[in-house]
Amino acid sequence: MLKIPYTLMVVYYAHMLEYRAEIFFWVLSGSLPIISMGVWMQAANNGFFSLSAVSFARYFFAVFQVRQFTNVWVIWEFEREVVEGTLSFRLLQPLDPVWHHVAKHLAEKLTRLPLAVILSIFFFWLYPRAMWLPNMTQIILAVFSVTLSFTLSFLIQYNFSMLAFWMEKATSVQLFWSMLQIFFSGIIAPLDVYPEAFREILMWTPFPYIVYFPSSILIGLDIQVGKGMGIMLFWILLCYTLNRWLWRKGLRNYSSMGA
Repeated sequence: MLKIPYTLMVVYYAHMLEYRAEIFFWVLSGSLPIISMGVWMQAANNGFFSLSAVSFARYFFAVFQVRQFTNVWVIWEFEREVVEGTLSFRLLQPLDPVWHHVAKHLAEKLTRLPLAVILSIFFFWLYPRAMWLPNMTQIILAVFSVTLSFTLSFLIQYNFSMLAFWMEKATSVQLFWSMLQIFFSGIIAPLDVYPEAFREILMWTPFPYIVYFPSSILIGLDIQVGKGMGIMLFWILLCYTLNRWLWRKGLRNYSSMGA
C-alpha cells in the first residue's frame, strides 16, 4: 500500500535534485519578509508599535521559514496539463492525478530543507540578538500548523486550478488571490499591527493561517491556538469538499471537449 507513495516520492525527489540551483533561487525569491523586516524594525525602534525590534526580526524570520514549506505552484502545472491535453494520460492511470502534484511539492520541500537550515545559521550569525529557542510544545504545534497551512494552501490553489477546465488562464485568478494574500496573511506585516476589529475579522478568513498563524506559534506570540486550529480545519474541509465537486464537474466538461 505504501509502495506507490514511496515510489512517487523517490522519483520526484530525484527530479528535484536536478534543479537544486533553481530551487535555491526560488528560496531567495521569497525574501520579501526579510526586506519588510528592516522597515518594521526601524518603526519599532521609534516606539510606534507594541512589538520590539527583536520581536519583528524573529517574526519575519519565522515567516520566511514557514513560506519555504507552505508555498505551492500546482495551478501552473495543472493549467498546462489541461491546455496541452496531457491530463488525459494522467487520467488513464489508476491514481488520482493530484497525488503526482502532492508528491512533487513534498519532494521540493525536502530539497529546500538543507537550504532553510543554512539560511537560518546565516541569519542568526548576522543578527544574534534575534536568536531564540522554542520549547517542545511550540515546535510540535508549529510543525502541525505548518502541515495544515500547506494543506490549506494546496487545496485553495488546486481549487483555482479546476477553473482551467472552463477558462484558459486560471492563473489570472490565482494572481489576484496572491495579491490579497500578501497583505492579509502576515507576509508584509504581522497582523498585530492592524486595528483590532479588522484583525478579528481577518482571523475568520483563510489568509492568516497560511503564514501568520504558524509563524506566531513558532515565536510564541499570544494567539488562540485551539480556536485557530479549528478555523483552519474548517477551511480545509470546506476547500476539500468544493474541490471534489469542481473535479467531477470539470472532468465532465473536459470530456465533452473531446480530450
